[in-house]
Amino acid sequence: MEINLDLSYLENMAAGDNNLIKEMIEIFKEQVPEFVCEMNKAISNNDSKALASIAHKAKSSVAIMGIISLIEDLKVLENIAANNERTDEYPEFVNRFILNSKEAIIKLNEVSSKL
Repeated sequence: MEINLDLSYLENMAAGDNNLIKEMIEIFKEQVPEFVCEMNKAISNNDSKALASIAHKAKSSVAIMGIISLIEDLKVLENIAANNERTDEYPEFVNRFILNSKEAIIKLNEVSSKL
């Protein structure tokens, strides 16, 4: 799956400050493993409410980075987890989050190196 980044929100928020953009990219890179760990823990504990909350937090970070495909996936995960629906699909959503985040981080590293 090709990951497309729309960095316009990040660029507007940073108001041309390349150091701030780099810092936000670094924060996102640190957050991804934390989100994955928290998601897996919530799934292990059968805690769909916690999973919905984590998906919501992750969605905000992903939105700042402009990773459109992940935003939609996390919206779905947040909604189904909030309603404790399709629980057998939760690990699949987490795996897609991991794979797409890795792809996005590769692209974000390229962006960061050019700033």
